[in-house]
Amino acid sequence: MVIGTATVLLHVLAIDFVGARIGLAPFDAPAPEPVTIVAVLHAPLAPPPPAPPQPKPPPARPRPPAKAVPPPAAPPPDATADAEASPADGAGEAVDAAPAPMQAGAEVAPAVDQVPVTASATAPATAPEPPAAEAVPPEPVKPALKVSLPPSADLNFDVARTDRDGGTWSGLSTISWKHAAGAYKLSMEASVSVLVARVNLVLLSSEGTVGPGGIVPRSATEKRRGKTQTATHFGGPDGKITFSASERSYPMVPGAQDKGSFLMQLAAIGRADSAQLASGVELFVGEEKDANPFAFVLVGQEDINTPMGHMATWHVARPPRPGAYNSRLDIWLAPAHNWYPVQIRNTESNGSVTTQTIHKILITDLGN
Repeated sequence: MVIGTATVLLHVLAIDFVGARIGLAPFDAPAPEPVTIVAVLHAPLAPPPPAPPQPKPPPARPRPPAKAVPPPAAPPPDATADAEASPADGAGEAVDAAPAPMQAGAEVAPAVDQVPVTASATAPATAPEPPAAEAVPPEPVKPALKVSLPPSADLNFDVARTDRDGGTWSGLSTISWKHAAGAYKLSMEASVSVLVARVNLVLLSSEGTVGPGGIVPRSATEKRRGKTQTATHFGGPDGKITFSASERSYPMVPGAQDKGSFLMQLAAIGRADSAQLASGVELFVGEEKDANPFAFVLVGQEDINTPMGHMATWHVARPPRPGAYNSRLDIWLAPAHNWYPVQIRNTESNGSVTTQTIHKILITDLGN
């Protein structure tokens, strides 16, 4: 019995001794805390296997197949959208986007492969710009009208006026047109007969130069019965059309005319090429207080009766233009008579009509 008990004690002591050496708790020791056991069992698993040392691989490309991985083949959708939304900032975005893939992982794609990818994503945003600019051609410049000035002449007209209330008037008007040595002078005068007297209604004068584009006014005046004379100036140092009766001003555009000169400019246009009248003509005309485009359209070719006999004419008209003038102006040009205006009719908005019909043409410059 004693020997058996001693044997058991010796075995227990031996187990305790061996257990202490290999880390096992003795039988009489309290059970270890679960947390301590878990910590002991998992302590060797805390550090990752060989992952930390891999960011610095010995070879330049330790994994050759890495280039075939799809993710690095194109930039992220967000980066592409930002580049397209702001093409002007595309260069700055490309520089900022380059370090992002390297921070994510140098093993996936080197920075050298990402620079062309970012540039190609930015290219479509700027490539369409040149074609877009070419798709909008500049507005074509309207060619200058051809002109051939009619010879100097004095034109005499009969005047007939019907007022809106039915009253009638008669009178005379004259146009004196002279040009030589690159300059011109023009005057217009209209009067009506009252009992045994003549009353001047309006007197216009115009002077300036003539050139390849026809008449180029420098100054024009207008004097109406009972009103102060007004003046309109063309060009000059400021290159504008200005008025003595208003503070308005306009650029001196090529082909600009005054209230007297535009009649002879129309004659010069028809004399050079009648097709120009057929397609319509617009002249910028300075009046006593303002300037407006006079747009003339061809009404047709008509025969009219005059004190000089039957005449074949081209009938052009300037219809009323809301906001500019309310009257209608009709002009009959005679090709057989140097395209002079042989009949002029002004129809006012109140219904009054004034008609001037040629009764004499005296050409004073036979050289033209």
